[in-house]
Amino acid sequence: MGRAYEVRKASIQKNGMAKAKIYSNYAKEIYIAAKKSTDIDNNDSLKRLVEKAKKEQVPGEIINRAIKKVSSNASEDYKEIEYEGFGPGGSTLIVKCLTDNPNRSNSDIRPAFNKTNSKIGGINSVSYNYDHLSIVGIKKKDEEEILNLMIENDIDIDDIETEDGVTYIYGQPNDLFKIKKALENKYGNISYEEDEITKIAKEKIELQGEDLDNFKKLINMLNEVEDVQTIYHNVKNV
Repeated sequence: MGRAYEVRKASIQKNGMAKAKIYSNYAKEIYIAAKKSTDIDNNDSLKRLVEKAKKEQVPGEIINRAIKKVSSNASEDYKEIEYEGFGPGGSTLIVKCLTDNPNRSNSDIRPAFNKTNSKIGGINSVSYNYDHLSIVGIKKKDEEEILNLMIENDIDIDDIETEDGVTYIYGQPNDLFKIKKALENKYGNISYEEDEITKIAKEKIELQGEDLDNFKKLINMLNEVEDVQTIYHNVKNV
């Protein structure tokens, strides 16, 4: 199984989170994106987030409220913080947070590591073992045709693969919108199967017994933290 499996698995894990947490996460991200511009048609980041939120059945009221909050001159200031950590049995994690109170995030996240035989590492102690990628998935297309399209548009591609009827294009994070624009110019209006900027472990491990139990406990505890947006890890059997 390739990278596409990891992307799908991450989506499944995200969808398994409590609805209230999903709604809160999208509200924060949409608010941050809308601070650049509330005009969805001229703000690619906002447009992408609104489309994803609707796909995950986030109520329109929540989406609109997050955008209108910008117009009301709300003073909320969210910062993106990433914690890199070492879990049980050689597992590693990157925990992405959006928070208006870094001290709260820190005090909520550390106990999860402390109670599961895990520890938080320093900057780049884990992330160097992960690929930071933009991933766009569309209904199956000819891979050579897509590769030529990317070359024509001067877009460097990390990889292209087709799995289960979906063609995945992997590129640099800052090329996400360039990839989508090239595809839309070629194929017209597209309903994307995947549209992500993510991190995927270069090497995966499998845990057993107590290590697996503690890792699952760690993930569950982190998912309960209000400020946690996304968790990337290298365990293939979770």
